Amino acid sequence: MPAWSEGNGVQALIDGRSYLAELGRVLESAGAGDVVLFACWRAEPDELLDDDGPPVAAALVGAACRGATVRLLLWRSHPEVLGHSLGAHRDLARAVNAAGGQTVLDQRVRPLGCHHQKFTVVAGATGQVAFVGGLDTARTRRDGPAHTGDQQVQPTFNDVYGPTPAWHDVQLRLTGPAVHDVAMVFRRRWADPAAPTHWPWQTIPDRLRGAARAVQPLPPPAPRPEPAGSCAVQLLQTYPRRRPRYPFAPDGERSVARGYAKALARARRLVYVEDQYLWSSDVARIFAAALRRSPALRLIVVVPRYIDGEGRLDRPATMLGQNTAWRTVLAAGGERVQLFDLENEAGHPVYVHSKVCVVDDVWAAVGSANLCRRAWTHDSELTAAVLDEQRDGRDPLDPGGLGDGARVFARGLRLALMREHLGRADGDDADLLSPDCAAEALCRAAAELDAWHANGREGPRPPGRLRRHPRRHGPRWARRLITPVYDLAYDPDGRPWPMRLKGGF
Repeated sequence: MPAWSEGNGVQALIDGRSYLAELGRVLESAGAGDVVLFACWRAEPDELLDDDGPPVAAALVGAACRGATVRLLLWRSHPEVLGHSLGAHRDLARAVNAAGGQTVLDQRVRPLGCHHQKFTVVAGATGQVAFVGGLDTARTRRDGPAHTGDQQVQPTFNDVYGPTPAWHDVQLRLTGPAVHDVAMVFRRRWADPAAPTHWPWQTIPDRLRGAARAVQPLPPPAPRPEPAGSCAVQLLQTYPRRRPRYPFAPDGERSVARGYAKALARARRLVYVEDQYLWSSDVARIFAAALRRSPALRLIVVVPRYIDGEGRLDRPATMLGQNTAWRTVLAAGGERVQLFDLENEAGHPVYVHSKVCVVDDVWAAVGSANLCRRAWTHDSELTAAVLDEQRDGRDPLDPGGLGDGARVFARGLRLALMREHLGRADGDDADLLSPDCAAEALCRAAAELDAWHANGREGPRPPGRLRRHPRRHGPRWARRLITPVYDLAYDPDGRPWPMRLKGGF
């Protein structure tokens, strides 16, 4: 695979309604001569792709019945009783396999690890397109910009998010040579010679249910697509060091971590982040180094108010990780750092599941990898870093002052996300172009909404969805009890031991 590819078209599909509907249209057009490659952490057969359907399973089965080669890589999840989706994955596998496709329930990971990549490629006579990002084809995901939620609800979701939890996420639609690169990610995983499952309590039930043990070869890859846009795309991946080793990553891969580290080393004015976690000290120190290096740099982070599970260990583990990371970042940046969460018009928090980073309106990254050690070292992840060759002609022309110039895609993504969170119409963003003015606008909106709540919600609700993220503290004695569990299960380390000891990636 090349280090990056140029000449790509990149479109940000913000929130599940826009992505899932577009995925449905692409799958509906797939037929004889096309190849559909689908990889997901969580996929539920009955999740609708649009208001009138079809469900995910019907869309994939329909493509297979029309003659498309359909191949699925689904993480062999934990059972539903633990809040996961093993039964749903088995049901989806049976439906696709019966239609002539093939599904691998893939557990070729480290202990306590998972395949967290979420991407789809459709290539053939009808063209080539890929989707990469943070969205699974699962319940609760099909929400829109108003954030009223998905009527198909994940039953184990945290009750504090209300009866139809609001969900914010981002997926990229790629055309051009990068589609070939995304397909190669799938092909390398598909050809991994390790057994999909190896523990007896996994292997025996899977065999009884007809799960594939030997994969069918894929057709030859489609020719590399012609240029289709102005963006250079670099695929950043995470794979742990595993036994048996991945043939394509014998010592693992940590290009997600390295890509972020290189981009943040050039940050000078504004880093805008949306992330599900931001709870690892290994990640926080890279952001802290950027803040110390550049005294004018601002860091704006949007996170969920609560995690999706709040069990006996979930809450203290999350507080431990987030507070440790946040103290590191605040010590470096002080008032230049702002942390927000979101709520909808009904007052319910919005679950922020997106994994987005925009640096100085130049470099943008969207993918499956959260800002935590697990995502940077331990699970399989896929993130697309985008550098648009087309410059944005609005002031400030070069926010970072390094000669890079603001780029159309990165700036457009940041402004689109800020407009949504501020409750603004398309194009209402002239005051958000400047990094300082953007930070002030977000802080002002959050302060107004916080004050409205503090005053008993009297009078009209201020516009927007931004709230200051509360700092939640646990008892100090709990740290010693939670830290081993946190390091082992919540934020494990998949690096080789020499690299762990040096603290590098």
